[in-house]
Amino acid sequence: MFKTFTLTLISTCLVFLSLSQLSLAEQVRARDLGIKPGILKTGKYNAITDVKGVLVGHVTLNKGDRIRTGATAILPHGGNIYQDKVPAAAVIGNGFGKMMGYSQIHELGEIETPIVLTNTLNVPRAADAIIDWTLKQKGNEAVRSVNAVVGETNDANLNDIRGRHLTPEIIIKAIENAKSGIVGEGSIGAGMGTVAFGWKGGIGTSSRVLPAELGGYTVGVLIQSNFGGILMMDGVPIGEELNQFYLKEYVDSDVADGSIMMIVATDAPLSDRNLRRLAERALTGLARTGSSMTNGSGDYVISFSTADSVRRTKIQRNQKATIEDIPNNRVSPLFQAVNEATEEAILNSLLMATTVTTKDVRSGEIKTVNELPVDKVREILKKYNR
Repeated sequence: MFKTFTLTLISTCLVFLSLSQLSLAEQVRARDLGIKPGILKTGKYNAITDVKGVLVGHVTLNKGDRIRTGATAILPHGGNIYQDKVPAAAVIGNGFGKMMGYSQIHELGEIETPIVLTNTLNVPRAADAIIDWTLKQKGNEAVRSVNAVVGETNDANLNDIRGRHLTPEIIIKAIENAKSGIVGEGSIGAGMGTVAFGWKGGIGTSSRVLPAELGGYTVGVLIQSNFGGILMMDGVPIGEELNQFYLKEYVDSDVADGSIMMIVATDAPLSDRNLRRLAERALTGLARTGSSMTNGSGDYVISFSTADSVRRTKIQRNQKATIEDIPNNRVSPLFQAVNEATEEAILNSLLMATTVTTKDVRSGEIKTVNELPVDKVREILKKYNR
């Protein structure tokens, strides 16, 4: 547990912030409260970057009284991704979203660019940033087609989304800043303007490591939470206890609609077929947090493997590719790992988020979305003997 100013969330974050917007807030991860979903161990950082080679970068735009947005980049490895593609899959839980790049992932089972998460109306600009970055990579001088992969959630509740303030030049900094190690969480990057379960949402991450007897593989998850339902933490009905949840008094509300992007990485040598199966299991972790997956929610999962033995490195036309693949009867422990890591990543996104205040573009009224009250969560967990 630690205290922090919004201004100093993470050194790699590009922040535009006035002194009037500074706020002191308690930020904790789930494990600081004793919440440890599942039975598997975490990696060193309990983050998607525990999967060897994975890099994460943020750029946050927190400017004036109406701009609360950003972008988050996830790189499968630090090399030339276009020339050294990774197997991948994408799964749609509920398709109310504007993800870019899905059809080629579905058809070819591979990713050739960084993945960028941002807000709904900046998807094309994020694609511009990815394409510009990819074309400039050494070895890509002859490239004439790029499948940019962009995920989104709608941050219009807190952000002047119609202003489209993120430019490709700003977004590309998230790719350029990407690094291994500790990952910034909460109100940062693509999570700056998001809302989850009626509280401030954001970026969250977690990982699991299988025992050596089961392969010793790592599964890491990073999520952008902007959805709702009836919040559950470690099986405890937090949303009901705090009297904030979907269908309260049987009236529809903003506590449910929204979206979530889930990015799953593993070093297990999986085919795109089994990566699709792995991605589908991330939805079970989403369900455990109380998501309602409503009509207006876009629930997407993108999964990929970083294993060298499954890379889609370009070969000559007359050559055959030799690719390793874990058999079906050995993937179940990975399914458990992604279930646990997804659940914990979502909880971390809420617990690490800080209160955000903005001015509504249409009404001009000041609007605040509060952080999840950690002190009250502690009391409720104690009440339920957690």
